[in-house]
Amino acid sequence: MTTSLDSADIGRIQRLIPHRYPFLLVDKVVDMDGIASARGIKNVTMNEPHFQGHFPAKPIMPGVTIVEAMAQTAAVMVGAALEMEDKHLLVYFMAIEGCKFRRMVVPGDVLELKVKTTRGKPGGKVWRFHGEASVAGDLACEADFTAMMDLPKE
Repeated sequence: MTTSLDSADIGRIQRLIPHRYPFLLVDKVVDMDGIASARGIKNVTMNEPHFQGHFPAKPIMPGVTIVEAMAQTAAVMVGAALEMEDKHLLVYFMAIEGCKFRRMVVPGDVLELKVKTTRGKPGGKVWRFHGEASVAGDLACEADFTAMMDLPKE
């Protein structure tokens, strides 16, 4: 028996998390397996504002935005699993641990963001995730991060 995996296009992402340009850092989320795991896709383009200053002669996606993209992927996954569309879910970082950067991410890259829940359950506020970001199969970043889900009152 196979499980049907869920996905979120940009319209659904915007119904699940409050981020907007210039800080919406995930274009779609696919292979969502409930609250267990998901895979986000970020198309990196030269149009992004951070490339104006990081660095003009050699544009590189800032590491913190890579970690943020992994966190947004996790928020979309949890929000979708908990049916939080249009319910104003907010998610806050609590910790980032074991973060390592392995390669530069540059305009033209397609960043694949794999996240897995390592702690968390429906109704819980504090969740922990492991994330890996890669480009064409090459690991760019990995981190464990903790977030608080600010679930709206019913």
